Amino acid sequence: MGASDYARQTHLGRRQFMALVGAGALGAVIPKTLGETTPAAPARRPNVLVILIDDVGWADIGCYGCKDIPTPHIDTLARGGVRFTSGYVSAPLCSPTRAGIMTGRHQQRFGHEFNPGGGGVNLGFEFGLPLAETTFADVMKKAGYATGIVGKWHLGQDPKYQPPARGFDEFFGFLGGAHAYYPPQEGKGPARANPIMRGKEKVQEKEYLTDAFAREAAAFIDRHKAEPFFLYFAPNAAHMPMQAPQRCLDKFAHIANERRRIHAAMMSCLDDGIGKVLARLKEHGLEESTLVLFVSDNGGPPSTTSSNGPLRGGKASMWEGGIREPFVIRWPGHVPAGRVYDEPVISLDFLPTAAAAAGAEPPAARPLDGVDLVPYLSGKKAGPPHEYLFWRMGAQWAVRKGHWKLVKVRDGPPGLYDLSTDIGESKDLSAEKPEIRDELARAYADWDKQLAKPLWGGRPANRPRKADTGRAQLPV
Repeated sequence: MGASDYARQTHLGRRQFMALVGAGALGAVIPKTLGETTPAAPARRPNVLVILIDDVGWADIGCYGCKDIPTPHIDTLARGGVRFTSGYVSAPLCSPTRAGIMTGRHQQRFGHEFNPGGGGVNLGFEFGLPLAETTFADVMKKAGYATGIVGKWHLGQDPKYQPPARGFDEFFGFLGGAHAYYPPQEGKGPARANPIMRGKEKVQEKEYLTDAFAREAAAFIDRHKAEPFFLYFAPNAAHMPMQAPQRCLDKFAHIANERRRIHAAMMSCLDDGIGKVLARLKEHGLEESTLVLFVSDNGGPPSTTSSNGPLRGGKASMWEGGIREPFVIRWPGHVPAGRVYDEPVISLDFLPTAAAAAGAEPPAARPLDGVDLVPYLSGKKAGPPHEYLFWRMGAQWAVRKGHWKLVKVRDGPPGLYDLSTDIGESKDLSAEKPEIRDELARAYADWDKQLAKPLWGGRPANRPRKADTGRAQLPV
């Protein structure tokens, strides 16, 4: 019996069939003749759930020290997996971080250094994740996975950049950088240019947006529970604007500061939404077979009262408060539950970790900067996953090796900090440790030579400066 005949006679779906092909498992399940006994099918490959939250600070979550905002569902996720104390994103800003996660590569290698476009919704129709880049969804889809995105995209608004053209079978969300949580008045407001979309069609969403995204993510799991799936769940909470439903506000009536009260309510709704999605996995018996990768896209901004705790700086800054984030991985039976991991890791590691778990092959022509973290978490590999971590956004840059970090934030020379004793980056040790300063500076310079010029400009404070980088200043 041929493979195609077997697929027809067993009513095997195309994606399930392709998943077996990608896993090299057809030989184990296709009998040579109809009279032979069919061996048991191989174990299903894991689902992959990426949870990317928005503008949530280091200390906005209970398991990272938050005292006034309960986040029981995120805390439970952390207890069931590995919580990282030195988990980073590849940029202190929304879109560049997403470009890094979506490719597993430093986004500066292909010029995606800043947010595309400008304004509250970051329109940027002419800007987007370069088409030469292979996406996370491309990799998983080629391996036979159902692919879906729910939430914020922020990687281009022109049709050629939209999720349906970048490897996603299903899309529910918005394309820009920010969105109101409640519907605007008909025909008014930025939602006209940045609508909620299902696939390629605009839709009217009446539910509180965080709730709607949780609903749609759970529904995606319902539809694909019988086949391996990749779900990129990217709710825009707790990004501006500050809006929350009364049921969540009522939980925090004791908080006097109005903005903090709204932020707490938004975080509570976000946690409830994540809880709904995780519960749906459990209802379908998928909790044990799903790799969950969780992180915030950048540090919290002070304008929302988001807290980065002991970390210096916040969103848009290369200080720890801008790039060190709540970071959790759960995969029962493969990574230890309840472990706290201190070695530096980065969100670029998500794609290679998921690809290795799925038996998927990232494109060899565009090497990844991330690594598969599972062997390090399980104890099969010793030592740190990365010798160095690097960042660059215009005039700002940083490099970390071990517990040492060299960082340049706009004007002035770079400062050297020992993060093992000074997580708040308060004492510059560059004069006391010149050999470490110079080693990190050389490593950064070597990495910087590999990068492309930004494809578009950023805000004035973050634009490349000729004196700092040797590149001409770019227009907005």
